[in-house]
Amino acid sequence: MTKRVRPLPFAALAAAALAVLGACSSGTTASSSTSAAAEASTSSAASSSSPSASAAAPAASSAAGSSAAAAEEPELVGTGTGGLVVYNAQHEDLTQAWAEEFTKETGITIEMRNGSDNELANQLVAEGSGSPADVFLTENSPGMNIVEQAGLFAPVDAATVAQVPSQYNPSTGNWVGIAARSTVFVYNTDMLPEADLPASIMDLQDPAWQGKWAASPSGADFQAIVSAILELEGSDATSAWLDAMKTGATVLRGNTTVMKAVNAGEIPGGVIYHYYWYGDQAGTGENSSKTKLLFWGNQDPGAFLSVSGGGVLASSTKQADAQKFLTFITSKAGQQVVADTVFEYPIGSDVPGNPDLKPISELQPPTIDPASLNGSEVTDLMTQAGLL
Repeated sequence: MTKRVRPLPFAALAAAALAVLGACSSGTTASSSTSAAAEASTSSAASSSSPSASAAAPAASSAAGSSAAAAEEPELVGTGTGGLVVYNAQHEDLTQAWAEEFTKETGITIEMRNGSDNELANQLVAEGSGSPADVFLTENSPGMNIVEQAGLFAPVDAATVAQVPSQYNPSTGNWVGIAARSTVFVYNTDMLPEADLPASIMDLQDPAWQGKWAASPSGADFQAIVSAILELEGSDATSAWLDAMKTGATVLRGNTTVMKAVNAGEIPGGVIYHYYWYGDQAGTGENSSKTKLLFWGNQDPGAFLSVSGGGVLASSTKQADAQKFLTFITSKAGQQVVADTVFEYPIGSDVPGNPDLKPISELQPPTIDPASLNGSEVTDLMTQAGLL
């Protein structure tokens, strides 16, 4: 595996610098500003605590020291340079495992640039035909559609598409499904008996659920769920649901944070993806021990199965190798990596998921063409509702 130093994003550096200046001029601690900058630079949820106020000079020194330490922190970035460049919005450990197996099998190295779905999708659109990326991987479909609608993907080889059932592939054939995650409602069993659980995700807009559920609207995960509601229920119904969420739900940052709050009894329930719960259960269970999951099923919008995608950039000068990487990811070997590494669902080559998971065949998700999920309209609707 290759390591390299990852520079801090410009926004994080700028925020840290402002924190230092602010501390020097006002005598207040810069720790909170530095923490906020660090949180803004990552797509995963994080909890921050503010230390007690200190003198201006130590605070400034601490902020500068924290920035320097972050700038020197090494990051796993694949299996080497000179091969394929993958813009990776999937979980880093999963793509790292794919990269290692692929390089072992083919000798082709993988260099990863890690980020969030929308961050990297918009980066690809900005870079256009000059992008250094060969492959793009996401956690959710809307990010793939941003790049596809910009005309930046090459069609995926037919043999690769055939390794994945049609319901997990976009109708366009310009990218391919590589894994999936189910929408669920996590609930505290001491606060919500099964008889009182919502029959549909749409029921959460009812006044009876005001103050009783939480979600993380700023993340690509929840925005993908809203994109499914939009596709199935239409713009007006989605807008009304989001308006009710604004006034009736607790807004948190990150699926794990939502689960922790439910487990702690701070809120009765929350909307998350399934694998956060299963991952915690497989470990100590400390963040989920007092909770269970509701799978809505019945083709409800809340049973949405979000498809992670992979595509080859049309601008890539390594088309054959890039296509080979997608073929590997969706092959039996590549999908077994999904089952062995994370609690997401494998969806290709008839590979079963982790035996602890509710079988994918029992989820009863709604039928949605992954290519139809509209991230831009979702962002607009959520902004209008005051959730973004």
